[in-house]
Amino acid sequence: MPDFKQNYFQKRTKPKGPRSNNRITSHEVQVIASDGENLGILNLNDAINRAKDEGLDLIEIAPNAKPPVCKIMDMGKYKYDAQKKANKAKKKQKKIELKEIKLRPVTEVHDYTFKIKNAQKFLAKGDKVKFTIRFKGRELQHSSLGNELMDKIKQDMQDIGRVELQPKFDGKQMIMVIQPL
Repeated sequence: MPDFKQNYFQKRTKPKGPRSNNRITSHEVQVIASDGENLGILNLNDAINRAKDEGLDLIEIAPNAKPPVCKIMDMGKYKYDAQKKANKAKKKQKKIELKEIKLRPVTEVHDYTFKIKNAQKFLAKGDKVKFTIRFKGRELQHSSLGNELMDKIKQDMQDIGRVELQPKFDGKQMIMVIQPL
């Protein structure tokens, strides 16, 4: 029973990152030296010995190539550079959010202008804006009011955004999505 528990609670993680040195499975590899020179196709053991002579590691860079491409370099430096590159790419990423503005077909002028100003701020930041007009009770019979309001919104937003999703009914509400230019 203790053997079962020991195996059950062990970490079940695959080694992260590229294979290096003795973890490389191919018998022959294309080797690139630490100075960038192509050494050609070598036996795996010869390539590992060359890397050890330089005090570096043999790292598999392109495992799907025939034969796999390996480079002689320091494993720690390789992982550090890869982490830095990933962080830099993550920083440059812009996450676009969808902001929602809810209206009614009988929304007054002041409230409408206030909500339009907020929508313009959202679009200026680079976010998409979803306009929702909710109908209650008998207002559904006057869907033309919703269409007129959506047309007015389109007119007010045409200089900073364009319609991504045309106005459409979804149950008791009308939806339109505008994205920044």
